Amino acid sequence: MTVTIWVDGWQMQCCGESFGPGDLVSWSLVEATPEDHADFLGDERAGAIDFREEHHGPEEHPPPSRLRVLTVTEVHCRYELPAGSTSNRYCPVPGSAELVPVEGAADGWAKARPDVDFVSYLVTAERCR
Repeated sequence: MTVTIWVDGWQMQCCGESFGPGDLVSWSLVEATPEDHADFLGDERAGAIDFREEHHGPEEHPPPSRLRVLTVTEVHCRYELPAGSTSNRYCPVPGSAELVPVEGAADGWAKARPDVDFVSYLVTAERCR
């Protein structure tokens, strides 16, 4: 069974282990909802994400799942202050996502791209027994 997983860049930068296509990984997976990622990817693409990898969140972590990584894609997007905002909280700009396939290892440090910031990885993987 193939699944699509959101892996936050900041979690990888903090204490993640690099991975790439063909690697076996053991990750705690939490079900994703489209609302979790729609600001970055839009509703349709966000709806295709099954799980998010989690090792920092407040919720109880499920037992790790063994997976074989099939593909890895970087997610980059632009941030700006929303029009009329009275706070200084920058938000993702809808429709600004750029997806970049990863050939080698994903280590949390993506090559800088003009006008967008690295956010996460989208990983397709298959469950292993």
